[in-house]
Amino acid sequence: MPEHDNDTLLRQLGLAVRRMGAQSVLSSAAMAKHFGLHPTDLEVLDLIVLHETVTAGELAIATGLTSGSVTALVDRLAARGYVTRRRDEADRRRMLISVVRTATAPIEAAYEPRRIAMHRLWSSFDEETLRAVTGFLTRSTDLLVRCTEEIVAPVDTGQAGGSTKPR
Repeated sequence: MPEHDNDTLLRQLGLAVRRMGAQSVLSSAAMAKHFGLHPTDLEVLDLIVLHETVTAGELAIATGLTSGSVTALVDRLAARGYVTRRRDEADRRRMLISVVRTATAPIEAAYEPRRIAMHRLWSSFDEETLRAVTGFLTRSTDLLVRCTEEIVAPVDTGQAGGSTKPR
């Protein structure tokens, strides 16, 4: 493939990913509003669903939120009955946060038509394409996680004690 065609394809890919990312944010905001949640609360709830059990520290790293913001967010989710907290038996200082599936069932049901439609669309692709897309999305998401971690990491100014200002 000529370099010009590859550059054009990469630009098109970048635009498609941006469009999908923006639509994902807007769709999530609409769903969150439907359930009376803040969009960040809904997305963090989904992270907890994906991992089944997490710590507040893991959520802070994944989201870039401060520990205080994560605590307030988890408090809101717990008050709505979406999550529970329990002490980690291996390390009593840590709290484990888990989803309450009966409470999240209405949210999951609201997403079901979309899941079915996406499954139908994705089923139209061959195995090689699905493997390539899965690899692309996995590696791209892993890169975004690292970028988020870098954005929220404290900057070392070289002064005693460093700095806690984000980059």
